[in-house]
Amino acid sequence: MQKLTPDDLMTLERYARERKEFRTRVMAHKKTRKLGVGPNTSWLFEDRLTIHYQVQEILRTEKIFEPEGIVEELEAYNPLIPDGRNWKVTLLIEYPDPATRPAALARLKGIEDRCWVQVADFSRVFAIADEDLERENEEKTSSVHFLRFELTDAMVAALRGGAKLSAGIDHANYAHSEDSLPTVLREALLADLA
Repeated sequence: MQKLTPDDLMTLERYARERKEFRTRVMAHKKTRKLGVGPNTSWLFEDRLTIHYQVQEILRTEKIFEPEGIVEELEAYNPLIPDGRNWKVTLLIEYPDPATRPAALARLKGIEDRCWVQVADFSRVFAIADEDLERENEEKTSSVHFLRFELTDAMVAALRGGAKLSAGIDHANYAHSEDSLPTVLREALLADLA
C-alpha cells in the first residue's frame, strides 16, 4: 500500500471546509475494519485512509502547516500503513470505569505480545508490537498499542482461496478469540494484501 506524501494531504483551510464529509466517510470505513476481541479490546486494522485521517486530524489540532512539521508527522504515521504482506492494527484496551482501569491494565501487562491471527490450519501469527516505542512500564500496560502481523505467501494464497481467518488474544488474564471474522472485514483485509 502506497505511503502518504505531503501532496496527498489537504491544506488546513481545505480540511476545515471538507472535514465533516471526510470524517463521515472515514468513520463508515473504520466500521468495516474494526474487530472486537472479547469484551474489552478493539482492533482497528489500519490502512492508507485511516492513517490519512489521523494525520489530517493531528495537523488540524496542532495547527501544523510548515513543511518540516508535516514531514515529521508523515514519518511518524506512515509506518502504520500495511506493506502488502502484513496487517497493521491499533489495539485499544477499553475499560470505561476510571476506578477499575489501572488494576485492569496492571493485570494485562504483555497483552500486546499475545495477540494473534490465524489463517486456516497454519500456525498462529503473533503480533510484533510497539516498534516505535515501549508502551508498557513496570506497573501496567498502555491502553493503546500498535501491532504488526506478518503473513507468508502461502497464507495469503490460502486467504485468496477462501481459507478461514480467525483472531484472538491468549493472555493469561484475557483469553478471547473470534473464530471467523466478519465477511466485510475479511474482504477489507484481503484488499490490503499485494
